[in-house]
Amino acid sequence: MQAPVGPATTGELVTAVSRTGALGTLAASWIEPEVLRQLLRGIYGAVGDEFCVNLVLAFDQRDRLEVVLEEGARFVSFSWGIEGELIGRARDRGAVVLVQVGHVAEAVEAVHRGADIVIAQGVEAGGHVQGTTPLVELIREMRPQLEVPIVAAGGIADGASVRAALAAGADAVACGTAFLAASEADVHPAYLDRLLCAVATDTVLTTVFDVGWPNAPHRVIRNETFASWVAAGEPSDLRGRPGSEDVIATRDDIPVERYSDAQATNRTTGDIEAMALYAGMSVSHVHRVTSAAEITNAIADALL
Repeated sequence: MQAPVGPATTGELVTAVSRTGALGTLAASWIEPEVLRQLLRGIYGAVGDEFCVNLVLAFDQRDRLEVVLEEGARFVSFSWGIEGELIGRARDRGAVVLVQVGHVAEAVEAVHRGADIVIAQGVEAGGHVQGTTPLVELIREMRPQLEVPIVAAGGIADGASVRAALAAGADAVACGTAFLAASEADVHPAYLDRLLCAVATDTVLTTVFDVGWPNAPHRVIRNETFASWVAAGEPSDLRGRPGSEDVIATRDDIPVERYSDAQATNRTTGDIEAMALYAGMSVSHVHRVTSAAEITNAIADALL
């Protein structure tokens, strides 16, 4: 499974992954509903209903979910929240529902509320991270408590990490950071350069890029913004952070503040390296740009 990777996720990426027989996932949480409708129709026309749509429940997703269900998505994943009403609505319309969790208790609750599949997110994951437990440990704790399939997510980009997840009790894996280097992904070249050179120890789990999404820990590559914040004593109050009023970039003509959660796409201009450079600990295995199909098949082939 290709994990949702924010605005880096294009229709072309989802389509390319799904064409291999893996499950591509569209990160739909911040797309305007009518734009989302057209995007879904394009993906559906290319691969039918063999793709997933992710919605982050830290934000109101009712209108988007209705569009997703109207357009016939077969798989819907929810993260950052467990809402029985939305799970039930999706299942009633024939969708397979996946719910991402970071703890065993959340997994049990998700299944109780109707989840067909649980995505277990380990602390190694990039982007916004629900988990606080290393992935393999989390799966081992979760497996005896669940009868539904478990998808392992966080720190997976090679055969060894896949084998470890499956040995711990996972039924499938989701990879996110690996697909940031797909030629079909929408990633700014400066952000991509940092990804290709980074290793796991260059990443940090932090809360510093929280403008736009408060109280959501995230894993990023260390940069100037992070270093300045640490040197200032890691102030939680935005007003006490160095350069908090700086506008460091624009994306789609919208200003990006220094501590914004915005991700750098090809439509971003400015000081890209000062922005949130999301990456998981699997970044150690991401060294070159290639097609989504090649990334998918390389991970699968490593199991043979």
